[in-house]
Amino acid sequence: MNSNSLIPTLDAAPRLSICIATYNRGKFIGETLDSILAQMVQGVELLVVDGASPDNTLQVMARYVESYPDIRYYREQENSGIDRDYDKAVGYAKGEYCWLMSDDDLVRPGAIQKVLSTLESGTDLIVVNAEVRNVDFSELLLEKRMSINSDLQYGKHDQEKFFVDTAIHLGFIGAVIIKREFWLSRDRASYFGTLFVHMGVIFQHPTISAANVIAEPCITIRDGNATWSARTFEVWAMKWPELIWSFPDFSDKAKQAVSPPEQWRRFKFLFYLRAMGAYSINEFNKHLSLKLSGFGWIKARAIAICPGRFANFVVVLYYVILSRSTRLPLYDVLLSRFAAWPSRFLVNISGLAKSK
Repeated sequence: MNSNSLIPTLDAAPRLSICIATYNRGKFIGETLDSILAQMVQGVELLVVDGASPDNTLQVMARYVESYPDIRYYREQENSGIDRDYDKAVGYAKGEYCWLMSDDDLVRPGAIQKVLSTLESGTDLIVVNAEVRNVDFSELLLEKRMSINSDLQYGKHDQEKFFVDTAIHLGFIGAVIIKREFWLSRDRASYFGTLFVHMGVIFQHPTISAANVIAEPCITIRDGNATWSARTFEVWAMKWPELIWSFPDFSDKAKQAVSPPEQWRRFKFLFYLRAMGAYSINEFNKHLSLKLSGFGWIKARAIAICPGRFANFVVVLYYVILSRSTRLPLYDVLLSRFAAWPSRFLVNISGLAKSK
């Protein structure tokens, strides 16, 4: 066995497979792998499915596989989308459980051991908490995506509460550690193209019967680096609500708590997306012009043609004056192409630009 192998090769199936589906992340995936490799122990395997990345992902992965031959790297002949690639990763996995890890974030120190300990409960699903930092990890934007201080367990009679408590966080696929047998027994194909196949697996009928939530952040999320940034409006205004409201086992009240069905009717939602550069006349024409009429149509179109720099400054002003404790949405707005010097100056003089 190569002395640089990350774990000994065992005949027994591993307890945990860390499954990464990647596309065009050659610049970032090395950091992700390093954060995992530093914690590898017996009973854990690491595999990567590359959706035919045209960047340097192949070269980066070749170096890692040479140094750590136990990494299993699968390069697809063509890109079939993130949902199918994660499904392929679970199919390739040998572990009893699969951690659907993202390809540009970091696994925090001690996280793998924490997960292995939690798996002793025999659950079907573990949801891990995460902190959020900026693109280079130098600034803490959100200490915990789930505001809980102790680990939680949910049984078959707690599923509506589990849905309300976790669904928003579960929009981040890296939070999911799921029993492989459970995944493979579920309908996945119906959710290909949603960008959230894992949500479909977890919340379709019948819903999962046993789940644990780890309160301590196990992942550091690299904010502002989403692969679908150009499709932000389509994803969060259309695909996400449609998916949430498709699940039959939850009440309308529960679904409303996770995502209003037509959030694009709300002025604040549209104006924030305009400030981010995610909503324009193109999105209005493609998604909303035929759905709206009367004042709603006028309002949505007016926001779509509102000067982006003006919208950006107004939103920054709102967060500086009225919501100073909320750093994450402010950071996202400042990443926009509309974030001109007035917006940045306002943040600088407010003191919110200082790292935590």
